[in-house]
Amino acid sequence: MSKFRFLTAFAGISAIAIALFAFDFVTNAQRSRTEADADVKVPIVRGERFCATDHNPERIAAAEADFAQRLDAKEGDTSSVTGGVINVYFHVIRRGTGVSNGDITTTMINNQMSVLNNAYASWGWSFNLVTVTRTTNSTWFTGCYGSSESAMKNSLRQGTADDLNIYSCSPSGGILGYATFPSSYTSAPKLDGVVLLYSSVPGGTAAPYNLGDTGTHEVGHWMGLYHTFQGGCNGNGDFVSDTPAEASAAFGCPTGRNTCSTAGVDPITNFMDYTDDSCMFQFTTGQDSRMDSQFTTYRYNR
Repeated sequence: MSKFRFLTAFAGISAIAIALFAFDFVTNAQRSRTEADADVKVPIVRGERFCATDHNPERIAAAEADFAQRLDAKEGDTSSVTGGVINVYFHVIRRGTGVSNGDITTTMINNQMSVLNNAYASWGWSFNLVTVTRTTNSTWFTGCYGSSESAMKNSLRQGTADDLNIYSCSPSGGILGYATFPSSYTSAPKLDGVVLLYSSVPGGTAAPYNLGDTGTHEVGHWMGLYHTFQGGCNGNGDFVSDTPAEASAAFGCPTGRNTCSTAGVDPITNFMDYTDDSCMFQFTTGQDSRMDSQFTTYRYNR
């Protein structure tokens, strides 16, 4: 029995195969990111959340064109995965023993899993911790964004496209985390997954980002979501219609902030903004629909 739930309105499954051509040049480009492409500032201080997931506008445009073509190829088939159980392989990268060296505890990992399950439960998704690996490697610990990413992931990643690999370490450049998008999987399956600053998990020291919602945010990217402030006040924004546009990332918890006058107040409580963990607590129906569609298109049975 499948661990995923389907909503099916028309059974034209064979049509899906017609145009599942991969824009390898797009997804390879996504993996050749540099710090200039990412949202990088140093150091982390209160009021500054930094996610290094690649949001280069040109690559996003190309990925969205690919997504649209794949949806068009389904020719009226609206079958979609609408939830299910995602298996999780959690990889602790440490430079030695003790939490200060990245050796986060089993309790901290379990609490992070609870945060993910609480955030996604109402949208039909749950996360099942399959295994935890612990690797002592000081080079990977600090090079997990950049020089050591490929070696680390090629050595440790488990499962297929619909399995989530989480790596905790100490990314360079003041980064709290980063993730790959679903569309990247075909060309670079071993690089797929989520990387978290070890001290951002529940009980860590990266306050105000130590309640576990860096994990929620990065898994949102892994499920196909962009930042709510993507594109500012113009254009397609985050490609979700029910998240009001905002001109820039919100920090702290600025209640009533309204940076795009015609769009409604900024979605500062959305998991895909940059506010404090204690401020963010929701996804939207539109984000749920996008996650379902992205998962179906790029992750299910891959």
